[in-house]
Amino acid sequence: MERVEIVFEHYSDLKKTSNLCQNLFWIFNDTKDDTSALIRLAKCHDRLRNAEFKSFNTIVRTMSIHYQNRLNFFDNRSTNSSTESFNAKIKAFRAQFRGVRNIDIFLFKLANIFA
Repeated sequence: MERVEIVFEHYSDLKKTSNLCQNLFWIFNDTKDDTSALIRLAKCHDRLRNAEFKSFNTIVRTMSIHYQNRLNFFDNRSTNSSTESFNAKIKAFRAQFRGVRNIDIFLFKLANIFA
């Protein structure tokens, strides 16, 4: 018996949450078109909502509010990760100087470093 099965045997909630997470992963990994994705995401949304784990409430809300944006992923399988990465770099740069006093100088420094 695998170790994970032993853990799941003793902690059934952990097995349930693992299966829910794995199911969501499979939707994004295996689904090729947005129509199938919409159906699979709707079913997953219902399962997550009915699971009654507080930790999934944020995911359920995000799926409810931004489902159309999530479907865009299935059109050409692209994400906004590069934008998010750049925003994180800007935040780190801003934190390095403990805020921004002069926006023009900040933008000038930002352009010199990241352009």
